[in-house]
Amino acid sequence: MSRTSAPSDASAPGAWEELVTTALLGTERRTPPGCAPGREAPVALLDAAAVETVRRRAGLRPARAARRPEPAPEDPRPPLPAAAARRLAMLLADRPGAAGGGRRGTAPDLMELLPQWLAAANAHGYAAPPQALPALLDAARGRTDLRPAALAFAGPRALWLARLNPDWRFALRATPGGGTALPRPQDTERVHRLWQEGLFAERVALLSALRAREPAAARELLASTWATERAEDRLMFLDSLRAGLGPEDEPFLEQALADRSRNVRATAAELLSALPGSALAARMAARAAACVAVDPTRDTPTILVEAPHECDAGMERDGVVPKPPTGRGERSWWLSQLVEATPLGTWCGRLGGRTPQEIVALPVADGWQSELHAAWCRAAVRQRDAGWARALLGAPTAPEAGGPGAVSLAERAKLLGTLDAAERAGWVAGFIATHGLSEAFQLLGVCAVPWAPPLGRAVVDALNIARDAGSYPWSFSGVMGLAERCLDPCEASRLDALLAIPEEREDASPGAGGYWAEAFQRLVGTLRLRAAMAEELRAA
Repeated sequence: MSRTSAPSDASAPGAWEELVTTALLGTERRTPPGCAPGREAPVALLDAAAVETVRRRAGLRPARAARRPEPAPEDPRPPLPAAAARRLAMLLADRPGAAGGGRRGTAPDLMELLPQWLAAANAHGYAAPPQALPALLDAARGRTDLRPAALAFAGPRALWLARLNPDWRFALRATPGGGTALPRPQDTERVHRLWQEGLFAERVALLSALRAREPAAARELLASTWATERAEDRLMFLDSLRAGLGPEDEPFLEQALADRSRNVRATAAELLSALPGSALAARMAARAAACVAVDPTRDTPTILVEAPHECDAGMERDGVVPKPPTGRGERSWWLSQLVEATPLGTWCGRLGGRTPQEIVALPVADGWQSELHAAWCRAAVRQRDAGWARALLGAPTAPEAGGPGAVSLAERAKLLGTLDAAERAGWVAGFIATHGLSEAFQLLGVCAVPWAPPLGRAVVDALNIARDAGSYPWSFSGVMGLAERCLDPCEASRLDALLAIPEEREDASPGAGGYWAEAFQRLVGTLRLRAAMAEELRAA
């Protein structure tokens, strides 16, 4: 078997570790056990390692057979059409290219189309092909934004696979109750047992599911153990009351205002302020009304502001945070919290019966306008008040490019979220037609997909204007990427005239026309691909 006899103690305890150490140090520094130093030492080491390897393998005792996994659950949903299944395989096989500032080329970015494909497949109610599940779970593992749609499409078999592969355990964490079947609301005995004995994730999932169907029963279940819950758990449970929030929740939330945890008190106050008829809203309205009034003695009616001089115990109990952020004055901080929590209907009566548009148009004395309007913006978003949102947004064609009340693009985007999809798209289309695309990216992100025809035309026209200006398209890469995913595929035919390379003007950036043609070719190719994807999913 070997030219040199194996060491007699090769099978002794620790022999393998001794051989590994000798190999790492080298036979010149350490002689293998039972061998003399010299030229034969390396051969003796290899022979001893071979003998010990056989001994280690032969010495293994047969282990008890592991329990076979339960069969994967059936998925009752209809299978994908064959063409759509092939398309899914293509989307999952695509990998993003290396990062960098180079040209993207004309090929569509398939990974960016995967979320849209999953949403459409889920809308049709299809089941995922079993052979695609590993790649689908791998894609969702790398992109958290894919997980809700990917797991919904993957169905119960994804959870079955996740229990067998640690790399896919995120699927168990992302599924309510970790994939545990929740009891039906009618099964009160199982509901109460799971609430009393379940893991935290199971209890959160149970409360959320029950709240969606029977809000009162969920609130009563939470109240039954509220006093014994940990502060961090109380905060998470309380947050579940946002779904289906109504006047019936007020007594429970009023009690939570006295909670030991500051975060719990703040969340309870926020929820109560979203109920315009609550006692907390009335208390906040009284405080805010004492700080804001119209001075009728001036030639032009003007809003006067007298911010609070202190934050008393009652204000703290109602959720006003006494200590302002760094760089913020105390009085302005307290005022903004009072106004934000005040029902917006308060101001029409308080400020002379004026409409929201008339109130927002009034001048504000002593530099308080931005503070007051910003608080009204947050109140309109919290209370989902479309009338006040319109007033604060103003006309999209206004010279100030944001309306009289909005102080940032982020706040304008939030205000737009209170409007219905058609009105939102129309406002953003008007904004783009007046101000171009340079500030429109955030606003486009809140518009429904696919974009309504007026919005789509406004975006295409603005891109065409930017192309004719002779600049490079990279400044508009974010908008172009949104257009690839959000333009109605019917718009592809309108873009055919933009696919050719335009004649280069003297003042244009060198080669800009070629880059624009490439970008429009990619946009048209993506739109047509999206149309084909939709057709494949319809072909049952």
